[in-house]
Amino acid sequence: MSITSRRKFLQLSAGSAFALAVSTSLTGCAALQKKALTSVEFHHGVASGDPLSDALIIWSRVNTKEPTARVGWELASDVAFSNIIRRGTESTDKSRDFTLKIDVQELQPNTEYFYRFIGLDSFSPIGRAKTLPVGNIDQIKMVVVSCSNYPAGYFNAYSDAAKQDKLDVVLHLGDYIYEYPMGGYATKTAEKIGRQLAPDNSGEIITLSDYRKRYAIYKTDKGLQALHAAAPFIAVWDDHEVTNDTYKDGAENHNEGEGDFLKRRAAAIQAYYEWLPIRPPMGEQNPQIYRSFDFGNLLSLHMLDTRVIARDKQLAYSDYRDKTTKQMDITKFVKDLNDPKRQLLGHSQLSWLTSAISNSKAKWQVLGQQVLMTKMLMPTEMFSQSGSAEVLAVLAELAEIKRDVLAQKTVTAEQLARVNSLMPYNLDAWDGYPAERETLYDSVLGLSKETNKKLVVVAGDTHNAWSGTLKDAKGNHIGVEFATPGVTSPGMEAYFSLNTEQAQKMASALSVLINDLEYCDLSHRGYMLLTLTNEKVTADWRYVDNIESTSYNIVNPHQKVYTA
Repeated sequence: MSITSRRKFLQLSAGSAFALAVSTSLTGCAALQKKALTSVEFHHGVASGDPLSDALIIWSRVNTKEPTARVGWELASDVAFSNIIRRGTESTDKSRDFTLKIDVQELQPNTEYFYRFIGLDSFSPIGRAKTLPVGNIDQIKMVVVSCSNYPAGYFNAYSDAAKQDKLDVVLHLGDYIYEYPMGGYATKTAEKIGRQLAPDNSGEIITLSDYRKRYAIYKTDKGLQALHAAAPFIAVWDDHEVTNDTYKDGAENHNEGEGDFLKRRAAAIQAYYEWLPIRPPMGEQNPQIYRSFDFGNLLSLHMLDTRVIARDKQLAYSDYRDKTTKQMDITKFVKDLNDPKRQLLGHSQLSWLTSAISNSKAKWQVLGQQVLMTKMLMPTEMFSQSGSAEVLAVLAELAEIKRDVLAQKTVTAEQLARVNSLMPYNLDAWDGYPAERETLYDSVLGLSKETNKKLVVVAGDTHNAWSGTLKDAKGNHIGVEFATPGVTSPGMEAYFSLNTEQAQKMASALSVLINDLEYCDLSHRGYMLLTLTNEKVTADWRYVDNIESTSYNIVNPHQKVYTA
């Protein structure tokens, strides 16, 4: 092993030697001795992840009656495994929930590989993976997904994404699982469509055993297995991998009687690292998950954590409303909202990100993160309406006024005040942390002016599709944002009890009323396909028309192009 490879080995394996096996060309060459393997079954498919130009994580999980399982694995250049590049064996047991992760190193860049795991009398499904490119690259093609709630429906978006040809990577932006119990959020049709949670995991998940069992249920979905087998994942958590609206030392859905939050968070993180094909940058006991990936000189992908390590508790409008008069203390709210000390990324991560963008040689700087960064300031009036019909009527009226304003037609002072009276749609998103967003924009703007690097942000979390322009407080153009719809989780149409036609009307009105919003879809589940070339970034939203069975069609596809 070269000095460089040995140094890389030590860096990658530090703090995680007991959970992640590392294979180099010297350690993964011996022929498999099948009689030394354990009788196992592979109920949860295979996966690959965190690709580098010379390394890949490959993953599986075994079911066995034995206390310890020894399993073989193979990596080949062809799907028939006639040219095996690397092979080896690895043991697993209940201490890591019988999961297996191998960091296969010293591979060739921009190369397609196939892999599988082997038991005494069984083979896993075959997975496809690809290392990252180096040098001049013409195109990168990636799928972007988030928010897959098992009881809410079948993961047809994953199934369709797995059919994409020549896919380089899948970005999963969080909410890979949900913590809620049966009878809770988005479970009302679960029994009807055959998506109940297992009886021993039907409550809210809190312990390590709970989280492990929940991943095991999700990983039985055929669409999820297919997408994992189709391309390597680069993943990051959002809140539901722990619990709803998580912040650095608590969460909205961590309540009295549920024990210590940090203990619950540690259990959630351990299960996440066990069940996802991820290479934790600081070891598998550390919650730091932010990291970068370079796709030649075309693209640098920076995966961020806006949830666990630094986020201050979200503000809530209800905390600023007098219980008797119902009047809101706007002055205090605005002061607290714009407090420069409020953090989402935190100083350390923001400093790391600025340095990573500065040192990158790539043209496109992509931030893979959870929550919307676009300023989503919506008319205050819509939040005071009592029903969907009233909301739609107000939005239609305000949109007409705004169109007159944009056309420089005469409007009254009262009308102008109505369309200019705005409030953040979601205080759990970047709108709830505007000072840090401006700090980030200041850093990115300076770097882009110096080096002509272009910023693209991708987001999940809201369960709906969005496209927006990122502008700082002075109106300077910073970049663009593309947000993926949820795989199954219901979106704004459910919050406002809208049918498809009503949701389309709301989307049309919001696109007029929200200054930085260019497109939204509020009525479909699906995924986003992102294609990057030197000249442009193309976002294709693909929506499925059904999640109540595995039959579906793609409907109302939409495309946005951002030209360099």
